[in-house]
Amino acid sequence: MTLGNPQAYGDASYWDNRYRQDNGPFDWYQQYSGLAPLFHLYIPKRHRILMVGCGNAVLSEDMVNDGYQEIVNVDISSVVIEAMQKKYQDYPQLRYEKMDVRDMTAFGNSSFDSVVDKGMLDSLMCGPNAQQNVGKMLEEVRRVLKPRGVYILITYGGPHVRMPHLKAPESWTITLHVLNQGLEELWKLHLGQ
Repeated sequence: MTLGNPQAYGDASYWDNRYRQDNGPFDWYQQYSGLAPLFHLYIPKRHRILMVGCGNAVLSEDMVNDGYQEIVNVDISSVVIEAMQKKYQDYPQLRYEKMDVRDMTAFGNSSFDSVVDKGMLDSLMCGPNAQQNVGKMLEEVRRVLKPRGVYILITYGGPHVRMPHLKAPESWTITLHVLNQGLEELWKLHLGQ
């Protein structure tokens, strides 16, 4: 996948154009094989999982092939969602919906056991109004997570950059894992309760 202007990463039209030009699968940061040991540690296979900013990655497919039972995938791009719905029409464990992570009101409160974010927060951090957009997304993540739910954040951002966003009235219990010689970090966060 060709890289573009990171300032446009929060814009649906940017992603629609990008997926029209390059529709092959692309996994940001890590493939499932590199994440599976930590996913097994923190996400039981029976969990109802929300994958935010799914793009055209094969992460959810790999998780289903490993035994995960229900993954709802959301992305702001209608182009990629339509392609993924078609590609995975024979996978009842996978559902794809066009949705902006800053407004997930289609989902009720406490709808998911786990939320996986592999680059979504980073994408919002690259765009205009980053602080506000990340705040809205994290509010929605907290809202849709069940009490004691797990938010997995895979990010290039270091703790000094990400921690201020994760501090909120509802505290997270945070566990940090450094992956791939410090290039990416996986953060496991539990909602307090």
